[in-house]
Amino acid sequence: MSTDEFAERLAKVRERFVSSLATKIDATYAALPHLAGDDVTVVPTVSETYRRIHGISGIGLTVGFVKTGQAARDLETVLLSAYREQRGLVASELDDFKKALDALHAAAHHELLTT
Repeated sequence: MSTDEFAERLAKVRERFVSSLATKIDATYAALPHLAGDDVTVVPTVSETYRRIHGISGIGLTVGFVKTGQAARDLETVLLSAYREQRGLVASELDDFKKALDALHAAAHHELLTT
């Protein structure tokens, strides 16, 4: 694969990432009320949210959104125990999650404006 082909493919991945980032962050904010407690929807919501954030983390860092990727990684870390243990977030985790989500939103907003 030539350098030009690689650059084109990377540009397409980057464009797809950018075009879906705000929607993914909005979906994560919408999931907040469903991440804690013992309702039957909590565990699936935690799992879905973890996968969404994991995707932002991995792709963001790969396509040059370093601050966004790191903020997503921090958010992913907050979710990790609940995800692995198949449970909802406890109150302190939910507080940490909200702070980390706000940090992700700010980082993404900043990087989207400056790229």
